[in-house]
Amino acid sequence: MSNYHTPVMLAECIEALNIKPNGTYVDVTFGGGGHSREIMKHLGGGGRLLAFDQDADAQQNMIDDDRFTFIDQNFRYLKNFTRLHDAIPVDGILADLGVSSYQFDQAERGFSIRFDAELDMRMNQASDLSAKEVVNNYSEADLHRIFGMYGEVQNAKSLAKTIVTARLNGPIVTIADLKNAISNITPRGKENKYLAQVFQALRIEVNQELEALKDFLIQSADVLATGGRLVVMSYHSLEDRLVKNFIAKGKFSGEVEKDLYGNNNRPFDAVSRGAIIASDEEILSNNRARSAKLRIAVKK
Repeated sequence: MSNYHTPVMLAECIEALNIKPNGTYVDVTFGGGGHSREIMKHLGGGGRLLAFDQDADAQQNMIDDDRFTFIDQNFRYLKNFTRLHDAIPVDGILADLGVSSYQFDQAERGFSIRFDAELDMRMNQASDLSAKEVVNNYSEADLHRIFGMYGEVQNAKSLAKTIVTARLNGPIVTIADLKNAISNITPRGKENKYLAQVFQALRIEVNQELEALKDFLIQSADVLATGGRLVVMSYHSLEDRLVKNFIAKGKFSGEVEKDLYGNNNRPFDAVSRGAIIASDEEILSNNRARSAKLRIAVKK
């Protein structure tokens, strides 16, 4: 686990889950197993933890305990696999979204602007869609859409056009190829921020991150027991907005729907008012905590 990031807001996440010793819990983003190991410490002999991760590297961190079940799947299949393992209803679900420091530090995975490698960015390395496929085969209109929506890139239209023009001279295969192709429209003095936005957009598209998050949130309401806790930590505004809206309204846009009696028709109540953020001390020692937002909800 040493190569994975230090778990962000670990104490806050464990407190938010309100763990019952004989309860059933799900960590849908296992990674280095930091959160899972802490959950296990709070479980008794009748407790149970299921952990999801689609990244094969995460399996190196498996916990050797009869109460622990590892599920090699994307969390968008939460309901199917908790049912398969006869675990419904569960008492708490934890999601720590985004890419791990370990994945960023593996140069060959193509997640980081710090290295040169083939454009990849697949969290599930068995997937067919890579960043190279997106950059070389998506239409100009689709590239414009993903850079604008997922990267919130200011000059998304020019960026899309520049990439489509550049690839006429040959495929854009590596991170260096992409940087060179878009160097003329990369803002001077803000290169790192701009490239981070471009890479975020590609990563979200490659891994269908926002669609997977929506699927997961909808299923979490079906999987949790009444009174069960949903604990979600996000690292950028697109994810946080989906989580916030779903907890508040039971949907991702529009107003909350009401039943025949005028009651709000939503599966969760927020436990925390607004998002919880990391302490100044934690941010000093763990830079990843800087952008983290933790939201907690209870199943009605």
